[in-house]
Amino acid sequence: MGKVIGLLQGGKEPEEIFLDFEEAQPTEEEKAIHTTVAAVLDKGPVVLDKLFKYEGCEEFIRKAITTPGEATEGEAWNAVLPAVEQLQEFYDFSLELESCFPKLLVAVCKDDPKQSLKTQQALAKQMADVFDFVLRFDDAKMVNPAIQNDFSYYRRTLNRMKLSKKDLNIKIRDELANRMSLFFAYPTPMMKVLSETTAKFLQNTDTSVPRDNVKTALGYMANICQDMVFKKKFDSNTTNMFCLRAMTGAIILFDHIAPEGAFGKKTIINIKGAITVLKNYTGSPTDGLLNALRFTTIHLNDADTPNAIKQLLN
Repeated sequence: MGKVIGLLQGGKEPEEIFLDFEEAQPTEEEKAIHTTVAAVLDKGPVVLDKLFKYEGCEEFIRKAITTPGEATEGEAWNAVLPAVEQLQEFYDFSLELESCFPKLLVAVCKDDPKQSLKTQQALAKQMADVFDFVLRFDDAKMVNPAIQNDFSYYRRTLNRMKLSKKDLNIKIRDELANRMSLFFAYPTPMMKVLSETTAKFLQNTDTSVPRDNVKTALGYMANICQDMVFKKKFDSNTTNMFCLRAMTGAIILFDHIAPEGAFGKKTIINIKGAITVLKNYTGSPTDGLLNALRFTTIHLNDADTPNAIKQLLN
């Protein structure tokens, strides 16, 4: 870890950075952005709770398909309609996340990212909050096939209703349904939103934030979180898992925006340390985070990724 931080600091003696994820409070300089972002992030626990409790309409849909008729199809439609409205809540939250995340990037990355993370700890915590939410949402979505099954049935039924002119009062119509379908069709939809939002942010010629600053901030975030768990800076398993999700999210986003990726020899991320701390952590299962590194990144199987790193993730 020290070697990596040393490289980030131009070869100087490494400086340990501690992000106080349990007690960080916004300074006066952070308050405006912190309040704006908090208005979005405060909805995250409710979104996750609804996702965790989402049971789907499988039984109603199965009856409508195997025993088609006005009664079974009506029951399936009446079950699917509120379920799909709940799915719209998830999709709408992704749009809010898409809107607020660039504000964090500007605040943390416009100047020296290391100094920003040290002095704007409440905003650093919010960036970690985003990664924590994204990893938890995507992990829960991937193991719940009812989401896509329900929405597919909804779209098929909607198309039939259009032909019979029975769709006049339906809220989620073609354009919105198409956008939602694309969102839920992706295995990890929230991370896709985050990576596309960051890529679009970096392509914006009006932004004053250098690409290297964003990469460096993500690299620091990953390395600091890895170091804090490795050195047991927190006693709480909840906080340690928060750190590990923040670390994993930062690595995945770095891998998507950095041409060199997160796994090669030139990466600024202590990727070996990150994988090792995930594999050795005993407080809670980390299989989902390891799988996120395996399957949500894009550079793991590059030719210049050391075999030792690939084998470590096997």
